[in-house]
Amino acid sequence: MKHYLNSNFNSIDYIDYKPNIAALDIGFGTGFPLTELAMRLGDSSTVYGIDPWKEAIARTNKKIDFYNITNIKIIEGVAEVIPLEKSSINLIVSNNGINNVNDIDKVFSECSRILKTGGQFVLTMNLDKTMFEFYEQLECVLLEMHLDKEIDLMHRHIYQKRRPLDEIIALLKNQDFIIKDLVPDQFNYKFANGTALFNHYFIRYAFMDSWIKILPKDKIELIFDTIESRLNEQQAQLLGSIQLSIPFILINAIKS
Repeated sequence: MKHYLNSNFNSIDYIDYKPNIAALDIGFGTGFPLTELAMRLGDSSTVYGIDPWKEAIARTNKKIDFYNITNIKIIEGVAEVIPLEKSSINLIVSNNGINNVNDIDKVFSECSRILKTGGQFVLTMNLDKTMFEFYEQLECVLLEMHLDKEIDLMHRHIYQKRRPLDEIIALLKNQDFIIKDLVPDQFNYKFANGTALFNHYFIRYAFMDSWIKILPKDKIELIFDTIESRLNEQQAQLLGSIQLSIPFILINAIKS
């Protein structure tokens, strides 16, 4: 198993491209790598994409039509129940889509079920230090307000969405996957200030609801106003902007 400590890479470069295969993109969102993968594999291959996000599916279908891609089949659904036959897929990819599932154990089991022996599984996943700059602020505010239960809920939320890497590897091995490559990397979300952060559409869509669920309803506005003010005054003014770190891992695995 290769373990690269520093690497600039594109996850789809790890794919073993072959004609006449069946592939699946889990959690394709607005269409990447689904559309790119379909075009690179060519018309002799079929590329399925599964995602429960209706709005993203609509946008992806527009891209499919625009590029005149004919070898994609969209599945609206969740990765815990993939409506494909056993050993019917040669390649599975997921670009941070598996971070958002409800039952990662079940998802890996489904991937093992549908993937042929020798099939490839290439996934990227955000790690547990993702957005630590925000979560540190949130924990400080909750601590000051003596909301110990909510602090525990916050840590459970982080664990559910971003399991430790050693656990992910163990789960994959339990489902008969052999790890070939582990490639850590990081990108950063930068914002002018906390106000811009909380108004950003992706933050509001992908994160805000899950943050709100762990907080007492009567204190939600106060908590976010406090965090926003601190981000604005303590970080944006001192540093010129704020940054959220997104460390992630690429895992290249083979079904044994």
